[in-house]
Amino acid sequence: MKAFLLTAGLGTRLMPITNTLPKCLVEIGGKPLIHWWFDAMEQAGITEVLINLHHFPQQVKDFVTTIETSIKVHYFMEETLLGSAGTLLANYDFVKNEKSFFIIYSDNLTSIKLKDLFEFHSAQAHLFSMALFTTSHPTACGIAALDAKKTIIDFVEKPTNPTSNLANAGIYIAHPSVIKLITANKIPADIGFDLLPQLINQMSGWENDDYLIDIGTHANLAKARAEWPLRK
Repeated sequence: MKAFLLTAGLGTRLMPITNTLPKCLVEIGGKPLIHWWFDAMEQAGITEVLINLHHFPQQVKDFVTTIETSIKVHYFMEETLLGSAGTLLANYDFVKNEKSFFIIYSDNLTSIKLKDLFEFHSAQAHLFSMALFTTSHPTACGIAALDAKKTIIDFVEKPTNPTSNLANAGIYIAHPSVIKLITANKIPADIGFDLLPQLINQMSGWENDDYLIDIGTHANLAKARAEWPLRK
């Protein structure tokens, strides 16, 4: 199985750390964040990953070469950021023959088991599934509403008036046909703003209570560094 691991962001909220370091190499619990993702992908049986690059790309490449992994790694350099959806569209050929593939935001630190999401997705009728977590700050997240069959019947990115506290965990499983919904003349394009609203009533939501935190702010990074070693 294949995966996109999205790492190209500038990490501006973590400056000055990210003035000299890409966010995916910020250390938590003795390892850079991207290392934890390789552990998770290995455990899920992912065999190939495409990593998009922009901010300090050589640092990312150099570190990945130190990881002992069976996963085949592909890189995609974005001289100009394409946005998360734009990256998928530019690399459609990477997954065009797959039955399904993962899309993972590397900003998050989580104990979510990707295999559990895959098993959930395999039992659903939809071509797209989103991992969800319960948030106490719904205005800062993409917020979903579910029906009794776990179909996402509403999704709003960072809503002013949230109708739910079920938040997008930034981990998806998709069929390649979903990429064709992304409009080529609207790049850069974002998954949350430009793709997910088109999938309302056509995607599934997987609720879980595993540990998850976006380490993109100094406060959250400090929180993650304190909590991650104690998560078990």
